[in-house]
Amino acid sequence: MNAPVTIAAETSQALEVTRFTVPSMRCAACIAKIERGLGDVVGVSAARVNLSAKRVTVRHEPSLDESALTEALRNLGFEAHPAIMSFREEEDHEARTLIRALGVAGFGMMNIMLLSVSVWSGASGATRDVFHWLSALIALPVVAYSGRPFFASALTALRRGRTNMDVPISIGVLLATALSVYETAIGGAHAYFDGAVMLLFFLLAGRALDASMRSRTRAGMGALLGRMGRSAGVVQPDGSLRRIEAARLEPGMLMLIAAGEALAADGIVESGRGAIDNAMLTGESAPQPVKEGEIVHAGAINLLDPLRVRITAVAGDTAIAEIARLMDEAGQSRSRYVRIADRASRLYAPAVHALAALAFAGWMLAGAGWHQSLVIAIAVLIITCPCAMGLAVPAAQVVASGALIRKGLLVKDGSALERLAEVDVALFDKTGTLTLGEPRALVGNLDARAKSIALALAQHSRHPLSVGLAKTLLAHSIVPAAVVDVRELAGTGLHGTADGVKVALERPRGLPGEMGVTLRIGATETAIAFHDGLRVDARSTVDALKAMGISVSISSGDAEAAVSAVARELGIAGTGSMIPAQKLALLEALNSEGHRPLMVGDGLNDGPALAAAHASIAPGTASDASQQAADAVFIGERLMPVVIAVRVARRCMVVVRQNFVFAIGYNLLAVPLALAGLVTPLIAALAMSTSSLVVVANSLRLARSAR
Repeated sequence: MNAPVTIAAETSQALEVTRFTVPSMRCAACIAKIERGLGDVVGVSAARVNLSAKRVTVRHEPSLDESALTEALRNLGFEAHPAIMSFREEEDHEARTLIRALGVAGFGMMNIMLLSVSVWSGASGATRDVFHWLSALIALPVVAYSGRPFFASALTALRRGRTNMDVPISIGVLLATALSVYETAIGGAHAYFDGAVMLLFFLLAGRALDASMRSRTRAGMGALLGRMGRSAGVVQPDGSLRRIEAARLEPGMLMLIAAGEALAADGIVESGRGAIDNAMLTGESAPQPVKEGEIVHAGAINLLDPLRVRITAVAGDTAIAEIARLMDEAGQSRSRYVRIADRASRLYAPAVHALAALAFAGWMLAGAGWHQSLVIAIAVLIITCPCAMGLAVPAAQVVASGALIRKGLLVKDGSALERLAEVDVALFDKTGTLTLGEPRALVGNLDARAKSIALALAQHSRHPLSVGLAKTLLAHSIVPAAVVDVRELAGTGLHGTADGVKVALERPRGLPGEMGVTLRIGATETAIAFHDGLRVDARSTVDALKAMGISVSISSGDAEAAVSAVARELGIAGTGSMIPAQKLALLEALNSEGHRPLMVGDGLNDGPALAAAHASIAPGTASDASQQAADAVFIGERLMPVVIAVRVARRCMVVVRQNFVFAIGYNLLAVPLALAGLVTPLIAALAMSTSSLVVVANSLRLARSAR
C-alpha cells in the first residue's frame, strides 16, 4: 500500500507552492514519473522531487487546489492523504519491514543453498526429491514473506496501467518458484528455489540500505528546529509573567529572556543590554553584543543581562525555520548515476518483458513445447536481473566508505563519493572548521598567582570565555587558588576573595561580549585576550587540495577582519560576515559557472550551504543539524580527512566505471546465451550471482585506497 502524503502550502507571487511528502517513492523511475506526470497537469508550472527527503514540491496556479494535486498523484500510483504526523511512523515501518524481509531471505537462502550443494554433488532419485521438497518447504514461505515489497509495488503499478522494475522481478521470482514446485511434484531433475530466494536477498539488501540512509537524512530537520526555545516568559498587560509554549506565541507579544535561556521566537530588543551566543546563525564563536532596537533570532542564547524582546516572527516564520527549509529544498539528488538509472529504468522493464516473451514465443514456434519454452523465458528473466549493474555503484561505495571510516571520516550517503570525486572548488567555514571553534586564552602576560586565581574564578562559570580560559590554564598544569565567596553577577562577571583580597574576572570595559576578559586582583587589572587557533594541519590540507587542482577559499559568517587574518595566514581568499542566503547565492553562482563546489562547515548557519553544495563535509564537533546536512563527517582535530575523502572518492569512481563495463559486458554475453536456450534458470541464477561477486571483488580493491 502506498504511504500517505503530507501537505503544506505557501504563496509565492502569482503561483502557490504546495509540498508533499511521499514515502512510497523508491527509485529514479518515481522521480521521472511524478515530475513528468504532474508537469502535464493543467495549472502546474513545475514539480520537483527530492528522493532522499521523499518530498515533492509543486508550483501551481491558485485555481488548482490541494485535492486536485492529491488526485493527480493518486492517478500516478502514489496515494495522497493529508497525514502530517504519520509520515515518520510510515517511514520507520517501511524500514523495519525491509529489514525483517532481508533477514528471512538471508536465512532461507543459506539453508536452500546447503541443500542445493547436495543436488549439485550428484544426489539423484529419492534423495534428490527429498532435498527438493525440503527446499520447497523453506522457499515458499520465504518468497511469500520477503517478496511482498516487490509484489505489492508491481501490483500497484499494474493496477494503474503502468509498469516498473518490480514487475519483471516479481514475474521472474513467481515463475521460477512455480516451475520449481511443478518440477518437484513430478520428480524432475531441476528446481530453482535457490535462484529465486537469492534474487530476493540481493534486491532487498539494496532497498534496505536506501531506507537506512534516507532515515538519517531526514533526522537533520528535527535536530535543527530543536535548537529553538520550547517556551518563553511573556509579559502580561498587568506586568505579570506567564510561561507560554513556543507553538502558542504570537507576533507582538513581549518576551522576557533570562540569562542562559534560548529564544523561542524572533524579535526586536526593547530593553536591556547584554550578549548572546548566536553561533548557529553567524558561526561567530565570540558572544555577540546586543542592545535596544537590535534583532535577535530564535535559538540564540542570552548570556548576560535579562532582555525584553518584542516578537516579530514565530514557528515557521523564524530565521532558524527558514534555514531548515533551505536545507530541505537544497538537498536534491544531483547524482549522474541517478539520471542514468532514471533512463535505464524506463527501458529495463519493457525490454526484459519483450525478450522473455520473444524467447517463449520463438521456442514455441520452433516446436520446443511449453515446458522448455517457459524454462528458457524464466532463464531470460533471471539472467537479466540488474544485480551486477545495481551493485556496480553501491559495492564500490561501501568499500570506499569503510576505508574512510578507518581514517576518521564517516560518509553518510553513498552518492556523495561521486560528487566528492568531481569537486574543483572548496569553500571552508572558519570557526570550528579551519579552527577548532574553541576560544583559547593568551595567558603569557600573567604570573603564576594570577593564573591560579583566574582558573579558580573561571571554573565557576559556563560562559564560553570562562570555559576557554579554564581549559587553557589546565593545559598549562595550573592549580586553582583558594578563592572564596565566588559569585557570578549577570552583565559584570565573576567576583570572589583570595587571601583577603577582592578578585574578579570581568568583561572588558568596552561593549559586552568582546573577545577578551579583565582579571582584577585588588587594584591591579590585567587584560586577557583570546584567539581561535587554526587546526594543526590546516595549511597542509589547503596545500594538498591545491595540488589536486582544487581552488580553496573561506566563506564564513565571522567578522571580516577575523576571516581576512586567517585567509592571509593560509594564502587563500576569504569572505566574512556572510549569512546563510549569501552562502547559497555564492554556491549557485559557482554552479552556474560550471564548477562543482565542496562546502566544509560546522555551524547551523552552514546547514543550507552544506545541503546545497555539490558535496559537503562537517567536523564531528559540528551541530547536529550540520552533521545531518553534510554528506560526510570527520572526527578528531585534524583536517586532512577532507583531502583523503576527495582522493578516495576519485579512486572509487574509477572502480565504479570498471564495474559498469563488466556489468554491461555480462549482459551482452549472457542474454544471447539465455535466448539460445543454453542456460537453465539455475545456471541463470548462478551467473547472476557470479556477476555480482565479480563486481564486489573488484570493489574490494578500494579497501587499501585510504592508505
